[in-house]
Amino acid sequence: MLINIRKSWHIPESGVTPKALYYSRRHIMKTMAAAGIVGIGAARSSITPAKAQIAVATPYAQAPLNKALSTEESLTDYKALTSYNNFYEFGTDKSDPKRYASAMKTEPWSVKVSGAVEKAGTYSFDDLITPSDLESRIYRLRCVEGWSMVVPWIGIPLHKIIRRLQPTSKARYVQFETLADRKMMRGLRFPVLDWPYKEGLRMDEALHPLTLLATGLYDAPLPNQNGAPLRLVIPWKYGFKSIKSIVAIRFTEKQPITSWNQSAPSEYGFYANVNPKVRHPRWSQATERRIGDFRRRDSLMFNGYAEEVAGLYSGMDLRTYF
Repeated sequence: MLINIRKSWHIPESGVTPKALYYSRRHIMKTMAAAGIVGIGAARSSITPAKAQIAVATPYAQAPLNKALSTEESLTDYKALTSYNNFYEFGTDKSDPKRYASAMKTEPWSVKVSGAVEKAGTYSFDDLITPSDLESRIYRLRCVEGWSMVVPWIGIPLHKIIRRLQPTSKARYVQFETLADRKMMRGLRFPVLDWPYKEGLRMDEALHPLTLLATGLYDAPLPNQNGAPLRLVIPWKYGFKSIKSIVAIRFTEKQPITSWNQSAPSEYGFYANVNPKVRHPRWSQATERRIGDFRRRDSLMFNGYAEEVAGLYSGMDLRTYF
């Protein structure tokens, strides 16, 4: 039985660090580290009250930034990140998730693990997520629709969780499934897709260091409209692969069903790697519009992560396996 106990470090969306202060907090932490200061309290006498408020003692605020895997591009504004979303379980308009996702209850939360894995079972959020393992990563996010963002995610590398679950030698793929609760998710009344939403990765993609199981953004837990409390983030793939509000993980021998590929296989491939040379049947993928910018920019192969991930697809025809 799962007991709903609100975590002491949970803060509401209204208390989220603004972008300017987020950068300031990172600067403070960097300065403290350079000075050899250990702990937040030791530095409070030398910083302003406003800056002191940034250094709240939560796992999200304290999650270290993984610079090696982060872009230095300007972050997308928090308001835009949390009000311009695709989450069809709440509606097809970009504003629907922000408007209706508050109906989704995320505590308690459990994830069912099954298939070719030694440690199958149902895990609570706290079974899977160890606060001390959280880290921050700033990734580009590219939607298949042609818009993009830069997001300061917080989460745990997926490979750490997969290793703990101990998949067997038969596990070649991982399938993920989103919550489908008609009482909480008004969009499920419309047959946009064959609910529940499903996505999948090849095992080497799931184990790649860039693949993140995100639980927060901008120093706070994920808002519901962004996929609370657990979502996948695969920065070199189109955004629909980064499945939200995960309730099931299955390890499979055969390539699993994925929702958009099942719905329109000629438009949405299983791999869905960002590739500006392969157009969507209804629009070009050569350029993108960064949310907050007026002009379009050139899209990058693998969304700019080619150096890290191109080897996963060596020898594959990326037009056939799109």
